[in-house]
Amino acid sequence: MRKIAATVLLVFACAFSIKAQNYVNEDLQFQSPKVPKYVVFAGDTVRFDRSDLYERMDRELIAFTYSHTNSLLMLKRSERYFRQVEPILKQYGIPDDLKYLMAIESNLSPKALSTAGAAGLWQFTKTTGREFGLVIDNEVDERYNIEKETAVACQFLKRAYAKYGDWMTVAASYNAGQGGISRRLADQKQKSAMDLLLLEETSRYMFRVLTAKLFFEKPELFGFKVDQFEKYPYYPPKNRVTVSGPIESLVDFAEKNGCSYYQLKEANLWLRDSKLVNKAGKTYEIIIPSDK
Repeated sequence: MRKIAATVLLVFACAFSIKAQNYVNEDLQFQSPKVPKYVVFAGDTVRFDRSDLYERMDRELIAFTYSHTNSLLMLKRSERYFRQVEPILKQYGIPDDLKYLMAIESNLSPKALSTAGAAGLWQFTKTTGREFGLVIDNEVDERYNIEKETAVACQFLKRAYAKYGDWMTVAASYNAGQGGISRRLADQKQKSAMDLLLLEETSRYMFRVLTAKLFFEKPELFGFKVDQFEKYPYYPPKNRVTVSGPIESLVDFAEKNGCSYYQLKEANLWLRDSKLVNKAGKTYEIIIPSDK
C-alpha cells in the first residue's frame, strides 16, 4: 500500500514539475502596464501627475489585464463593430476615440441588455432612445440597430461637447447624464469631471475609457495577442430591402431573400418578433446578410 502511495506521489510530482516547467517557458502576463505620463484622447491630453489620477488609472489598467474573457472577446469583436461605427462618427464630426465609450458600455456586444434596461452597443434606455427618435415597441427596437443607435450616440455627444467643451466630461455625462454632471460641476466649483467627487461607477468610467484606448491600440502591453485573422470580420450586407408595410412572416421573408431566419435576425437585431405588422406604415431598411 505504501509503495502504491509513493508511486502516486512520484507521478504527481513529476507531472507538477513538467507543468511548472511549461509555465516558465510560456509568455505569461504577471503585471499590468505601467501608468503612462499622459494619454491623448480625442485631441485632449490627459495627464496622471496627481496621485489620485495615477491610482485611478492604475486600477483600470489592472482590471483590463486580468478580465481575460471580456478583454479577449472585445479584441475579437473590435474589427466587426468599429468598422461599422467609425464612418458614422466621422460623418457627425465626433472624434474617433469616442468609439471606446461603446466598448465600455456593452463590451462590444450588440445584444447587450443591462439590469436597468439599457440596450444595444451604446446602451440607451427606452426613454433616451425615444427622446432621440428611435422606434421602441414590441416589434421593433432600434436601440439594436447599429447605424441608428450610433447616430443617436453622436447627437448626444455633440450636445454634451457644446455644453462642456471637454471630452472627458462628455464621457462622464454619457454615464451619469448631463443634468447630474452639470449640477456637480456647479456645486463643486470645477470645470472638468476629472476633478469631481462622483459615484464610483462614473468616477471609474472616464479612466476605463482611457484604458480602452490603450488596450485596443496596444493589446500586447496587457498580455493579449490576437492576430488580424483571429478577429471576427465585418461583411457588408448582400442587400438592403426597404419595407413600408407589413411582413406576415420573417421566416418566409428570409427564405425569399436567400438567407435563413437565423441569419436575418442576427443581422437585424432590432426586429424583435417573427413578423412585422407595422400598423403605422413606417419605412424600415432590412439588411440581407452576406453569405459568408
